[in-house]
Amino acid sequence: MAMSVVHMGKKRSGAEDDDHVVAKKSMLSPAVAMGEDPMAALAMVRHEFGEHGGVNMSIEASATFTVMESETMQRMFSGELGPDRDFFIYSRNFNPTVLNLSRQMAALEGTEAAYCTSSGMSAISAALLQLCSSGDHIVASQTLYGGTHALLTHFFPRTCNITTSFVDLKDLDMVAGAIIEGRTKVLYFESISNPTLSVANTPELCRVAHDKGVTVVVDNTFAPMVLSPAKLGADVVVHSISKFISGGADIIAGAVCGPAKLVNSMMDLHQGTLMLLGPTMNAKVAFELSERIPHLGLRMKEHCKRAHEYATRLKKLGVKVIYPGLEDHPGHTLLKSLANRDYGFGGLLCLDMGTEEKANRLMNLLQNSTQFGFIAVSLGYYETLMSCSGSSTSSEMTEEEKALAGISPGLVRMSVGYTGVLEQRWSQFEKALLKMQG
Repeated sequence: MAMSVVHMGKKRSGAEDDDHVVAKKSMLSPAVAMGEDPMAALAMVRHEFGEHGGVNMSIEASATFTVMESETMQRMFSGELGPDRDFFIYSRNFNPTVLNLSRQMAALEGTEAAYCTSSGMSAISAALLQLCSSGDHIVASQTLYGGTHALLTHFFPRTCNITTSFVDLKDLDMVAGAIIEGRTKVLYFESISNPTLSVANTPELCRVAHDKGVTVVVDNTFAPMVLSPAKLGADVVVHSISKFISGGADIIAGAVCGPAKLVNSMMDLHQGTLMLLGPTMNAKVAFELSERIPHLGLRMKEHCKRAHEYATRLKKLGVKVIYPGLEDHPGHTLLKSLANRDYGFGGLLCLDMGTEEKANRLMNLLQNSTQFGFIAVSLGYYETLMSCSGSSTSSEMTEEEKALAGISPGLVRMSVGYTGVLEQRWSQFEKALLKMQG
């Protein structure tokens, strides 16, 4: 039986009462009630106080939980009693601290429910495995994070008999044509693609998928706050919380946001991927992250502001720069129409240096000569991170697959940080570019 993820009450009684009804109603996402701004939705999430009245909630670090009467245990395992009434069994199932972070994630994405996991890849794999069975089929964007591409291309067919067709998302007829009636269960894509920064037309893609009874799963790792895929029609939103949401490059974590029915099914004692595969988030990690989400909006605005400014200046210098905030970007008008107001166009930009040798030379100068940023994978850190995608985070793909995805050998993906003063950082960038010419 699945355990309900509805809003936690503080009831230890098995009786159905008014407080329990209110608790169930309060699971409706604040983003639905409050309008379009994710920060407004987050501000409406119930604040959990500490055990002794502290302004921060207490960490529930227990792996297992006691009950007052032995009969209660059977009712919990049958699904009659659950976390909606403050009954917990074991932290691989539900944990109060992780559940609090999950409510924040649901508010951020405007979904009915959410639950957090130990990594972004565990969130992606758990969601897809819950939605698909052996013999099923997925349609996915041909431009995806390398790890996700490997999961769909190699791991799922070998271990689960789940196959994937990769498509150009800009060709809606191709997307529709790839859907196999009765077999295709999921359309999967990234809201802004890794690493090429293509913008998905989420409303139209959802229309195509839903017309054929297919569930839409969107990875919104590159655009928290900037885009809200669920409000644009997506059924499920997944995240690598390790990136912008964490912001510190010190935590690995993920989240699945979607209907309560799906999240509950993922915790089912017999069939749930989160319950049975066990990608459990540590409660101490959940507490850390819950303290960072309230200022995510402020951080994203600064990431986006600086990325936009650098991209604009680089373009004027004649550098081949890819950034959705530039008017000549193919997805600029689309993103402008889909994005939440005042959050900008994303905190990443790409430079196409033509060759891997030139890309490596620029990154070496930016890190070791002018101290602009760090050569490292990942993104969303307060310092600028940069990597040559083709030989790093997209290296799982073949040369042909990289070409189809638009990943050139010299593509430098840059996650723009916000430390220091903007003009100070730009001066460091300019010096590196001048040395490239020398």
